[in-house]
Amino acid sequence: MAVYTHVSAEALGDFLTRYDVGDLVSAKGIAEGVENSNYMVDTTQGRFFLTLYEKRVAAGDLPFFIALLDHLSAKGCLVPRMLPDRAGVAIQTLEERPACLIEFLPGVSLSHPTPAQAHAAGAALAEMHVALADFDRGRENDFAPHALAAFAAREGFDFEAIRPGLNARVADEIYAIAAIDATLPAGIVHGDLFPDNVLMIGDHVTGLIDFYFAARGMLAWDLAVMHGAWAFDVSGAAYDGAAGDALIAGYESVRPLSGAERAAMPLLARSGALRFLLTRAWDWLYTPSDALVTRKDPIAYLNRLDFYAANPGIFA
Repeated sequence: MAVYTHVSAEALGDFLTRYDVGDLVSAKGIAEGVENSNYMVDTTQGRFFLTLYEKRVAAGDLPFFIALLDHLSAKGCLVPRMLPDRAGVAIQTLEERPACLIEFLPGVSLSHPTPAQAHAAGAALAEMHVALADFDRGRENDFAPHALAAFAAREGFDFEAIRPGLNARVADEIYAIAAIDATLPAGIVHGDLFPDNVLMIGDHVTGLIDFYFAARGMLAWDLAVMHGAWAFDVSGAAYDGAAGDALIAGYESVRPLSGAERAAMPLLARSGALRFLLTRAWDWLYTPSDALVTRKDPIAYLNRLDFYAANPGIFA
């Protein structure tokens, strides 16, 4: 989450009159994340999130996200639905941006998840995968392993500005992950299930949020992406094997990995680390200087990439 577009109290108050949610009491911009402009909104009837869609989220993809969240909610998964207004319209326009008012879910995002919390989060990911097995919509995954070469080749993308020698390292990793078995079980994946996208109370998951990278992809890749987010400290330099193992065990308590998926995990983890190295590097270089947004260090994912390349046996 972040704030790129500022919304006045007057504009927000007028926006809320389209809904049966009461009157505006307060609104606060949220600086975490890098994709959209987000506000926490309190009204006389409750708390909500307001999201204005920018950057990588295309307005044409919003019906997919609405259908996805409605499907998960109907299956009993704890996800925040995009709320329709009195006329049944969920996608609005605010400050010349597509915008949605979104349900608020209780719980907190963790900074240092325990193994028990990682186990619960892994199980929640698997439950999501199972619930989406009959979801009949699709969306291309722009950050799947096979798509990273095109992203790395974007005009103006110079990894040497991040760290000398990184151009060659990225090229080597793109070559390595080309060996990933493209026939692994696939479905709709979250693609970004970091600890800050999982709400918890104690050791219990109360919500999965921020589905804006959801797309069709390999299910084990989604778990590998999650492993890179949950099994390391913020710098990516310290590996927490207990949390990493618990995450995978939690996932397999709901959906066991196949032998092929287990064998692919080392390369899938490297592809997940490379994906966030690339996108963080892009944001590090090109985020507007006046945006209320917390840029994230790309080197933290280079550190993860180094670890995965040197330690493939952790997934045995």
